[in-house]
Amino acid sequence: MPAHLDPRLLRAFVAVAEELHFTRAAVRLYVAQQALSRDVRRLERELGADLFVRTTRQVTLTADGERLLPHARRVLEAQDALLAAFGQARPLLVDLNSPGLATGRRVLHRARELAPEQELMARYESGLTGAAGDLAAGRLDASFGRFAGLDPALRAPLDHQPVRYEPMALVLPEGHRLASLAAVPLAALAGETVYAGAGNPRTPEWTDLARRLFDGRGVEIAPPAPLAVGEEEFQRLMAKTGHPVLAVVDFPAMPGTVVRPLVDPVPLSPVSLVWRKGLVHPGFDALRRAAAELAAAENWLRRPSEGWIPATDERAMASHN
Repeated sequence: MPAHLDPRLLRAFVAVAEELHFTRAAVRLYVAQQALSRDVRRLERELGADLFVRTTRQVTLTADGERLLPHARRVLEAQDALLAAFGQARPLLVDLNSPGLATGRRVLHRARELAPEQELMARYESGLTGAAGDLAAGRLDASFGRFAGLDPALRAPLDHQPVRYEPMALVLPEGHRLASLAAVPLAALAGETVYAGAGNPRTPEWTDLARRLFDGRGVEIAPPAPLAVGEEEFQRLMAKTGHPVLAVVDFPAMPGTVVRPLVDPVPLSPVSLVWRKGLVHPGFDALRRAAAELAAAENWLRRPSEGWIPATDERAMASHN
């Protein structure tokens, strides 16, 4: 056994072990694939053990690789904590889900003000379910969304901090029968078909919230549609189907559409800051402070008397308030 192990080699091993793909692991670590393969081979030589079974079709862990993985993760977590304590933290990666969602973006901007010496990087890739696996594996540090809507297995390695009860709204084509209203009563939606992300594997927590809201109100959830990436594609598909889209009140209006709040009752989307348990990073500390500060200043966690929220979400939000 070697007297010392370079943490870089362990980081390369963990990335390949979690991705089970050398190319994806190299992209994740911002290194060339050849350099990553070299580091893994060096680690195997130093440990005197084969850590992976490599074929042309797949990469799998050997028994020694399975045995090493939890130890390697603990070493890297300790290294990250040590570097953070001395102001040498790696960039913090935060998934804001969509550029149209203002809550997470505002929290991130405030955190950057609180910790200007830290690098807090945003990505816009997925809903909370889509982010959960990356959070648990350490490929992502934080995200925002409906924590109670996650599958229990996805929730288990994660923790959350309630940030906002965000009033929900509809995005409507300008010519829709409800577009002239200043606010749309839920009863007025009877007979409508509303798009709420059905079939999108990244956002089932949002579709589930819509189903709970519309249950017994005569509102149908639109069937799965191709995932629209970008504002232009979103507008095109919306114009083609004519379906209202379930959103939140801060969602930006696009050409040819209007955003109208839902009322009677006011449905609330429960937004939490979500991270993997045990995360240590000074940028993350700033993110949590920013979330608490904005929630207090904007009354984000004060529920309106006419507000609606599922009981499961009420319990999840209340347990951390």
